[in-house]
Amino acid sequence: MSSVRKPDWLKMRPPSGQEFTDIRKRLRERNLHTVCEEANCPNLGECWSGGAGTGDGAGGTATFMLMGDRCSRACNFCDVQTGGMEPLDPDEPANVAEAIAEIGLDYVVLTSVDRDDLPDQGAGHFAETIREIKARHPGILVEVLIPDFQGEDHLVRKIIDAEPDVIAHNVETVERLQFPVRDRRAGYEQSLGVLEQVERESDVYTKTSIMLGHGEYDHEVYRTLADLRERGVDIVTLGQYLRPSRDHLEVRRYDHPDKYETWRRVAEEELDFLYCASGPMVRSSYKAGELFVDAVLREGKTVAQARQDAREESGSATAAE
Repeated sequence: MSSVRKPDWLKMRPPSGQEFTDIRKRLRERNLHTVCEEANCPNLGECWSGGAGTGDGAGGTATFMLMGDRCSRACNFCDVQTGGMEPLDPDEPANVAEAIAEIGLDYVVLTSVDRDDLPDQGAGHFAETIREIKARHPGILVEVLIPDFQGEDHLVRKIIDAEPDVIAHNVETVERLQFPVRDRRAGYEQSLGVLEQVERESDVYTKTSIMLGHGEYDHEVYRTLADLRERGVDIVTLGQYLRPSRDHLEVRRYDHPDKYETWRRVAEEELDFLYCASGPMVRSSYKAGELFVDAVLREGKTVAQARQDAREESGSATAAE
């Protein structure tokens, strides 16, 4: 089946602006990588240029990609390079913390490539970076988007023990399409297990993301959302898969923004997710979602309190209607 034509309403702005240029320069000086660049995120220009700013003077935002720019896995949707693994940079945790201070962030997202080649798959290095940031910047909020660590509980626990504020792990797609979308070392139940462990062993927000456009059916998307809620996931994002190159999986369908709005309502109003960001350009590290979590956490709310408030607000809105 040939790839469908990209609709006219699906537009991306090329990255530009002085803030974008400054951030890129600072990252290069410290040999740091971002998933924004490596995965060709369509929101790169907006986020790095501060186009979706909070209004409080904060600068742009970026998602730091730890442990190099090469992944040990080969997911067929992802534009990050595979193979040619290099040793970890022992200075990376400190360099990330210093870059955050220079850029002026108060909410940072950390993610990483998969490092199945390492004895602990990089979990210790990831945790060290979290602790370094927290030690240098006590007021900063840290969201992490972690690999599955092959489902090994003690490695996931290393991340939990480092005490980030949000722990995300992406299920990526519906169960039927896990392969060919993801590398065979990944898996639906394995990802659900990681998210369930985080919910069970910590009091942080859990988050995941689903890509649409791989040929999934609506009932499969609904089942995936329901499975995630059953595992205690708090926040979900849904976005359109965009083909990075002809070597990657073809796009099977482009859903209109109205369809994404429908999924948002299903997630929040029917399935009781605390928050859902849903739209063609939405990605797992999406500024609207970060702003929501930032606001809730800075009010000092626990996950349980935020859930109760959301239910009460939903009930009030229903009564008003």
